Amino acid sequence: MNRIFAKSPLAAVMILGCAGVLTVALLRPYYFSDPRLLGSLIFLQLTAAILWRYQQRFFLFLILIFLWAGTPLPMHDVWTVGRWFVLGVGAATGVVLWTRIPHRPFAGLHLAAAGCVLAALASALVSAYPEVAFLKAASLFLLFLFGAAGARLAIAGREGKFFSGLLLGCELLVYGTALLYFVAHIEAFGNRNSLGVAMGVVAFPILLWGLMISAQPGVRRRRMFALLLCLLLLFASYERAGIVAALVSFTIVCISLRRYRLLIEGLAVALAIAVLASAIAPPRNASVSDDGSLTSRFVYKGKREDGVFASRRTVWDQTLSSLEVHPWFGTGFGTSSTFDEKTEISDKFSSADQVNREHGNSYLEIAEWVGLLGVTPFLLLLGLIVTHVCRVLWWMRQTGSPFSYAVPLAIFLIGGLAHAGFEDWLFAVGYHTCVLFWSFAFVLPDLLPNRVNRQFAPVKFHPAIINNSFRAATAQ
Repeated sequence: MNRIFAKSPLAAVMILGCAGVLTVALLRPYYFSDPRLLGSLIFLQLTAAILWRYQQRFFLFLILIFLWAGTPLPMHDVWTVGRWFVLGVGAATGVVLWTRIPHRPFAGLHLAAAGCVLAALASALVSAYPEVAFLKAASLFLLFLFGAAGARLAIAGREGKFFSGLLLGCELLVYGTALLYFVAHIEAFGNRNSLGVAMGVVAFPILLWGLMISAQPGVRRRRMFALLLCLLLLFASYERAGIVAALVSFTIVCISLRRYRLLIEGLAVALAIAVLASAIAPPRNASVSDDGSLTSRFVYKGKREDGVFASRRTVWDQTLSSLEVHPWFGTGFGTSSTFDEKTEISDKFSSADQVNREHGNSYLEIAEWVGLLGVTPFLLLLGLIVTHVCRVLWWMRQTGSPFSYAVPLAIFLIGGLAHAGFEDWLFAVGYHTCVLFWSFAFVLPDLLPNRVNRQFAPVKFHPAIINNSFRAATAQ
């Protein structure tokens, strides 16, 4: 037994856990007649099985849990609470495993993230809801901890398998979403705004990169179809921020790669898909002023008389008013004093919708939460991310090649940063795209092109996505 504890602490914990469950089953068998207890035990067993192959399985498990929690599908309320347990266990396990293998050291990005956590904790002391603000700051700490260790561990040394799985996962996400929305008429993401985020920020940049690097004709046609279906879902959502995010990321990538013809062709295809989406899936509850034109539906959303930012101007004004009242230390991380003074916080471990505002601006919102003094580390963190993205874009400009594992992450981060200017998910830890964004932001510095690290061998690309031009590009 001592040898088991020394070599595999996780195995020892599982053995002790099984012994405890067996003891309870023998002494208190009536406990197992409670469905909630049985569900909790099954959940713990599943988590333990995932932790057994942490590097290969846990990242996917975490994203699926957060994705499920944000949908109206059955058992979503269970995962709304359970996701925090999964994130905490994943962060702690990731740090332990990261320290036991040769790893890249922590850098300025992680130091800035630590400063953000301290600023969030300090803002909780002056919040009108200090308990809620402290819990949200703690969730931010767990997310950053997982990104600094667990997410990097999931990719380090297995980049080919990870990105092949990521491409396949995005394809399955698009196919499954299309079936639910167009065939079963089920809004799997709860609302059209979340659909726009999933398609425009997450799936589109990954599938675009997958199409660029595809060598086999069959794989290329399949990814082309998935990308077109993704655009159809994006335009059918009428979520302007998601459309803008996809447009910005696509334009920047084409300019960086000097593929101007692809840019023109892509914009023409997007326009055709917008016409198709407007014809087969018109917006629900269209206003009287909706004349059916693309400009009315996609730019003004049928409210031309109110202006382009009609749905956001009120929220932005509220945020600025709150910042004027609490300029230095903010209202507390994740809370607001001007939105609803009667906010009901009944579930301490879930992201209450009453605390966050729809159509907010993530950058204004973080300034409101932590104040002008606390926002400094957040600006530094975002500045470092932009710097890393610019390094990837400069490499693409010099080589004209998309054959680097840093490219899809950079495209994703570009779209995410653009989209965050119109929605308030960037620091909302309970949102699945927030978890994905910060995980990739912490992974990107490890994958920068032409980066030399003595502790890691050169990246070898997976055979499924490699061709002669790929080898030539990586050899330069």
